[in-house]
Amino acid sequence: MLALLLPALAPILERLTALIPDPEARARAAAEAQAQLLTALQTSDAAQMGVTAHEAENASLFVAGWRPAVGWVCAAALAYQYLAVPLLSWGFAARGLHLPPLPTLDGSLWELLTGMLGLGVLRSFEKARGVATESLRPLTRGR
Repeated sequence: MLALLLPALAPILERLTALIPDPEARARAAAEAQAQLLTALQTSDAAQMGVTAHEAENASLFVAGWRPAVGWVCAAALAYQYLAVPLLSWGFAARGLHLPPLPTLDGSLWELLTGMLGLGVLRSFEKARGVATESLRPLTRGR
């Protein structure tokens, strides 16, 4: 949540620190404000990581399984959009049958897909570099 507010907070802090007449005091105030924002972001990220770890450890499918469920729904939507619709249309046309236009999905599927694959690519990059492997070991449940 704080990360979403950061683009709005930065210009406000710049304007507030610009009101300080002494250049040294202005620089100190700007550095202190940036440090406090960074600390707040790190605290927020750590809290979210704790929630994510707690969710992953839960035995309930409705708590731990929502992220994989989103992935499967996205995969099913892609299969429908780019396999089922074209193949059904082609199959009906090849037999000379008329098929009414099938419903298609909008562009928000691509937003979901790129977000999920972007996170997957970053994690693969971390794994290849050996970064953060130990910190995520409890989440793998002995795999």
